[in-house]
Amino acid sequence: MIPVVGIGAGLVAALLFSVVITGSPLSALLYSASPLPIFIAALGWNHRAGLFATATGALAVAVALTPTGGIAFALIIGLPAWWIAYLALLARADGQGPLEWYPLGKLMLWIAATAALATVGSALVMTTDYELYRSAIARMIEGILNEMVRSRMISLPADMPIKELADGLSPVVPLGIGASFVTTITLNLWLSAKAVTISGRLPRPWPFIPSTTLPRLALLLLLGAAVLASLGNYLGVAAMAFSGALLAAFMFSGLCLLHDLSRGRSWRLPMLISVYVALVVMQAVLTPLLALIGLADTLFGLRKRALPPPPAQP
Repeated sequence: MIPVVGIGAGLVAALLFSVVITGSPLSALLYSASPLPIFIAALGWNHRAGLFATATGALAVAVALTPTGGIAFALIIGLPAWWIAYLALLARADGQGPLEWYPLGKLMLWIAATAALATVGSALVMTTDYELYRSAIARMIEGILNEMVRSRMISLPADMPIKELADGLSPVVPLGIGASFVTTITLNLWLSAKAVTISGRLPRPWPFIPSTTLPRLALLLLLGAAVLASLGNYLGVAAMAFSGALLAAFMFSGLCLLHDLSRGRSWRLPMLISVYVALVVMQAVLTPLLALIGLADTLFGLRKRALPPPPAQP
């Protein structure tokens, strides 16, 4: 049964991954959902089903598109989804109480690390030459800026050369890619876990997600990644991507704090609606603010001082 489920999930994931070549607006959304079938297979059946799905999807993409595309599918989609699902179902028992499941805070830390590795993997699939990679990213940014200026979405000073601006922005691109990978992995994990829970196949009891906070190790890792991000090689790309991924993880932690802080409050619903609308409308402003809240929570233990303990889990 597990191989059959894995093969089916892998083919669906490969199809979602491959539609991105059409370039339509819908294709980007479908591409973002490509880890979902692998997550469902790994969470609902077994992590081996996730491995079958990864291998099947990579083979299907390699045959239908290119061998490089199959490698990209495995590094960017399949293996990250399998590994995070595997960690999510880890548990231990001391023989005297209920199972202790893998903490969500540590899982978010692993999601950030996996996102950084996926970012580097996607770069290496493009080229193993760092200078060629940096030049390709700079050309892509230059094209986007030219199009935005042409369509009057932005205005730049007349004496500002767009090529130099693109060259200056190119080292920061992995920061955004790492953050976007964290968002994609986290949302697909949540959606797949919900779907598997509805079907009654999720082995792990549904956790109290608002209590999620990153361990203090994440602060040291963020500091180290920020120092190494200035290196002009693929190690710098990895560090920059890890910095962005950790900031995105802290953003989710800050969002969890708002959910936790508002438990039982009359203003909970309007506050949460306002926050989520602002995340869409003013993402560039609210995302760093939520990340700072998450950082402060990890550093000072805000919720331990101000909040009652989370409700008991079944």
